[in-house]
Amino acid sequence: METKVYQVITPERDAAIEKAAAVLRQGGLVVFPTETVYGLGGDATNPQAAKDIYAAKGRPSDNPLIIHVAAPEDAEPYAVTSDAYYRLARHFMPGPLTVILPKKDTIPLSVTGGLETVAVRCPAHPVARALIRAAGVPVAAPSANRSGRPSPTCAAHAAEDLTGRVDIILDGGDCEVGLESTIVKLDGNKGVLLRPGAVTPDDLKAVLPELSIAPAVTAALAEGERVLSPGMKYRHYAPTAPLILLEGEESAVRAFLVEKASEQGVGILCFNEEVNLMPKGAILFPVGARADLTAQAHRLFGALREADAHPTIKKLYAHLPPKEGLGLALYNRAIRAAAHTILHIDRT
Repeated sequence: METKVYQVITPERDAAIEKAAAVLRQGGLVVFPTETVYGLGGDATNPQAAKDIYAAKGRPSDNPLIIHVAAPEDAEPYAVTSDAYYRLARHFMPGPLTVILPKKDTIPLSVTGGLETVAVRCPAHPVARALIRAAGVPVAAPSANRSGRPSPTCAAHAAEDLTGRVDIILDGGDCEVGLESTIVKLDGNKGVLLRPGAVTPDDLKAVLPELSIAPAVTAALAEGERVLSPGMKYRHYAPTAPLILLEGEESAVRAFLVEKASEQGVGILCFNEEVNLMPKGAILFPVGARADLTAQAHRLFGALREADAHPTIKKLYAHLPPKEGLGLALYNRAIRAAAHTILHIDRT
């Protein structure tokens, strides 16, 4: 398959949007930007398009896809909405929030991983919204990477993984957030957080006080436990080299990183303020200032991909993120990228 790449600057007047929309209506696949990460899109009402998405990614078909709509009310033909859904929509849509609702028969089971629920999202990125409006169908889209790899935060990342596997890549620049959307499953006025993101638990509780956090957010899925949303697999977002997360007193962890940075084949995901402390010749991937979780979220997947591209790296070390606020989303992605490998560093 020939993959065409179009740079889109003014989506409301760009002919590439209509070309991509026509591809979607005809059952083809289009990569497009959102404010979180790039998505790999197909017509969510077309069972074959869903199968083609799974094939392009190399993704297990029991891992549900998110359907993207141009406005919150556009979910009505595809999902059983509720007052709680629209309360969340008023506060967070368009934006980086996905809500899981009972599905209608208009969405095939091949899109939902066999579940009777459907994940609905209204993205904020102007290219994504223009594409969905022009297509006239909801767009089923996981992240635009090969299954298990770090999610793409720019068109070049998606092209690395999916050239020859999709019809069109729409290049809308770098993604603003850098981590996938928050996912909440509703049950009446109660909600369960299945995947953290830029919409934090505290944000959600201000609108949905009866919110709980699924154990799989911070731990591995239990044996035999069914995947209820994207991003719940044991190892996900992973670089090729093993990633080891470090916890402990700050000075002890920093000393350990300085020591390991001098070893051959070791890469370090470090905070900006640690760069000048590292030995000369160390392979470093700065992820932002220690206190700047927003910058770290924006940078994480890009740093992991840079590490993948480095020819000599055999092992990666990084700080274990906190579990508060946006840190919970970073923690969730990091432990999956590291296959839950955490090393505690004691003070010497």
